Amino acid sequence: MSEIQAEEGGYGRFSTGILPSHVLTRLIAAKQEILADEPIVAAQIQPASIDLRLGPVAYRVRASFLTGKNATVEEKIAQVFMHEIDLTNGAVLEAGCVYIVRLLERAQFSARIAGSANPKSSTGRIDVFTRLITDRGEAFDRVEAGYHGPLYAEISPQTFPILVRKGSRLNQLRIRHGSPQFSDTQLRRLHAEAPLVDCEPDIDNGLGFSIDLKGSGRIGWRAKRHTGLIDVDKPGLLSPYDFWDSVEANSAGHLVLDPDEFYILASRERVAIPLDHAAEMVPFNPLVGEFRVHYAGFFDPGFGYEAGQPPSARAVLEVRSREVPFILEHGQIVGRLVFERLTDPPPEAYGEGLGSNYQRQDLKLSKHFRSP
Repeated sequence: MSEIQAEEGGYGRFSTGILPSHVLTRLIAAKQEILADEPIVAAQIQPASIDLRLGPVAYRVRASFLTGKNATVEEKIAQVFMHEIDLTNGAVLEAGCVYIVRLLERAQFSARIAGSANPKSSTGRIDVFTRLITDRGEAFDRVEAGYHGPLYAEISPQTFPILVRKGSRLNQLRIRHGSPQFSDTQLRRLHAEAPLVDCEPDIDNGLGFSIDLKGSGRIGWRAKRHTGLIDVDKPGLLSPYDFWDSVEANSAGHLVLDPDEFYILASRERVAIPLDHAAEMVPFNPLVGEFRVHYAGFFDPGFGYEAGQPPSARAVLEVRSREVPFILEHGQIVGRLVFERLTDPPPEAYGEGLGSNYQRQDLKLSKHFRSP
């Protein structure tokens, strides 16, 4: 197949890549690739992804699982089932528990269409561990090419209890055609055309991000334990100080991560994602530190981008140490962004009248909290 897609009704300028919003909208209207038990609404369509909605029932289970190539999710649920919860009018999902919810959306992928999922930014920033699972799936957050079947969310709040309901949107799905590769050489060329970061880029299997731990005031937040509920569908209502302790800079420029505590920190670099690309934060090499930057790792086209202006948005990082205390140093590399091309630029990029919560962000909590 030619690299350039010129046919009417194709996926855009390029034949391979992530499908942008206008292509997703067309496919949904034609009932192709992604279907739903209830009509998909415009607010679910993001520049390069679709928000997925919880269905009406959650299953409390004893443990997380992958189905493997010989089982369905329902068969696995039967093995670890504990309790059924009606989400129609809202229900509390407790911290430290694992739940499985069938989503309202389902896949009907053709042979060269595949998908990958991430928690939404606001989900990751409240320490909710959410992964997509499918029937006969051998990896989390992946929908294999040609998959026909239901989609499920595994949900495990780690720190805060959350209130969810049918229709709540905790994760998002990117749909791609083909398997395009994106090399470091292409990444350097992309940075030369329009800066991806506001400094000399660290490019080695992706674009490196370092941690910002210097300044004269707050450099982060640490989650409190035993707090009240967070209603995932109600933004701007909560005081940050009821749920978070402020983390202040020190003269040494480092931060000791306490085991099993959850931190919100920010990158030292500011980033801009070009309009025809998207990026994903990938787990950092565990050989250089016992910590994880995790959960919500997807950057939409247009994030931090404004034509003719330098990159404007920091990456907000969700950080947790593992079994032992670990010292993070200012400027330490903590993650890498892997870029991928879209088949076509979306008509509206991130932040352009889309109700985007994190455009031009610095250190910022999830949308559920008032500005401190």
